Amino acid sequence: MSVELHAIDTGGEGTPLVVVHGLMGSADNWRSHVKQWHRKRRVVAVDLRNHGRSPHAPGMRYAEMAGDLLACLDRLGIQRCHLLGHSMGGKVVMTLARQHPERVASLIVADIAAVRYGHGHDEIFAALHHVEAHTPSNRREVDALLAEHIEEKGTRLFLATNLERDSDGRLGWRLGLEHIEAGYDAIRDLPDGEGAYAGPSLILRGSRSSYVTDEMLSGLRELLPRAEVVTLEAGHWLHAEAPTEFQAAVNDFIAALED
Repeated sequence: MSVELHAIDTGGEGTPLVVVHGLMGSADNWRSHVKQWHRKRRVVAVDLRNHGRSPHAPGMRYAEMAGDLLACLDRLGIQRCHLLGHSMGGKVVMTLARQHPERVASLIVADIAAVRYGHGHDEIFAALHHVEAHTPSNRREVDALLAEHIEEKGTRLFLATNLERDSDGRLGWRLGLEHIEAGYDAIRDLPDGEGAYAGPSLILRGSRSSYVTDEMLSGLRELLPRAEVVTLEAGHWLHAEAPTEFQAAVNDFIAALED
């Protein structure tokens, strides 16, 4: 059963650009990019299940998340769109494109490959639970608790975007953490669907990221045979680390299709 996703929808004309965040992310992380893209088109940024302002629900398989996204497109009256997904969101959009290619004008996959990844979030889960156990009263306390498990300041700041206060004013996570953890094996897995997406596609990867290595490109090209590959000077969060270059790559790709 699909979950009704929360979405930021700018409205506007032309073929929409629909943006899907990665694990522990949200539509809010994309607001500056959405503002820029809205100058030329309608932009929709969604919160996947158990993320952002969307409902919490069991099940993190890509077929389930792609089903949520398809239902969201139907609800918003979007019959065809450019789909952009980062990290876990990249596997969601690859799944939707394989299952419903008629709904996809083009596909943009940001720093994720069509492979099964190893365990890479154990420390992050431990850090999130550590914060839960201590009920901090302010963000400084949250950062100190996260730092006991996570050295990288940028990662702590990213996780802190998921904080919210409850009715009693206590800080906590708006993530459906229990469902994400239970579904983590599915999150690590391959995109769902069969065959290739034969439409135009763009693979963006970070030069300092290990998520899309040269060895992984052959598998991506089997799934996306028309893919262009652009490497940006960035790590995994390339849209945050190289925002100008990321914007330009997306804009140039879509413009070439629409000219």
